[in-house]
Amino acid sequence: MPLIAAILLAVVLCILSIFTGVADINIAALFNDPQALWLLAVSRLPRTLAVVLTGGSLAICGLIMQMLARNKFVEPTTAGTGQGAALGIIVITIMAPQASLTVKMLAAIAAALCSTAIFLALIRRLPTDQPFLVPLVGLVFGGFVGAIATFIAYQLDLLQYQDVWMNGEFSGVMLGRYEMLWFAAALSFAAYFIADQFTIIGLGKDMALNLGLGYRQIMLLGMTIICVVTALSVVTVGMIPFVGLVVPNIASRMMGDNLRASLPWVAGLGAMMVLASDLIARLVRYPYEVPVSVVFGIFGSAFFLWLLFSRPAHAR
Repeated sequence: MPLIAAILLAVVLCILSIFTGVADINIAALFNDPQALWLLAVSRLPRTLAVVLTGGSLAICGLIMQMLARNKFVEPTTAGTGQGAALGIIVITIMAPQASLTVKMLAAIAAALCSTAIFLALIRRLPTDQPFLVPLVGLVFGGFVGAIATFIAYQLDLLQYQDVWMNGEFSGVMLGRYEMLWFAAALSFAAYFIADQFTIIGLGKDMALNLGLGYRQIMLLGMTIICVVTALSVVTVGMIPFVGLVVPNIASRMMGDNLRASLPWVAGLGAMMVLASDLIARLVRYPYEVPVSVVFGIFGSAFFLWLLFSRPAHAR
């Protein structure tokens, strides 16, 4: 029954996303008006697909990062990964202004890998009995990387350019400009087949080695998935905070920490929550749009604070 309700809700949100916008189109117009059909194919449908792919992929990335860091309070945008990707884009733009989107994507991936590796190295030195230190270090480190990117952009008069990557929104998504997100979705889907290994990694290094798992290889594979998906999302639609924090924690409280069992629910819930945020962003100041990162950031930051100060029912 919950599965059927979730599918129906997802379908409703997708339909609302397709038919919500400044240009008024309806089902009847799709059969009579070629312009409406063109708008659907070029703008509305690609935007809806981009929202679904981004939400699902970022939610899965957050779940994987929480397993690698062994902490429920981290995700790519609170651990410096997203900020590192933005820094990589700024640097490659300065070094090669005519670089293609593919080159910018590769630079973003490389910078995101570096920042994620530094973050994971930092938290390894923290005491394991103080889990709240991990998100604190992540926020400070992410702020530091973001400050470097902002300083460089300020010095070279690129602040408006930087805002394009730092503020996630879908208004510019059209046919031919979102297809890289399919690769991000494919990587996220591949995580399902190694979900058990990520679950074992979440038990700690010693446990993983005792069970014969290649700890370094799985860690590197997880980092690669996180960084590639995050970089693709930043390059295509910009940074959307807290998706990878909110969604996995909701799924974890409902289904536990079995990664293989919860992964489809995490992807679906992430897609639906970002879809709902995108609809709110389009309607709150209609016919203008608010960046979806602002809408989800407000909800996500409130949920983050609640998560820090609350305990599951079985822990009380």
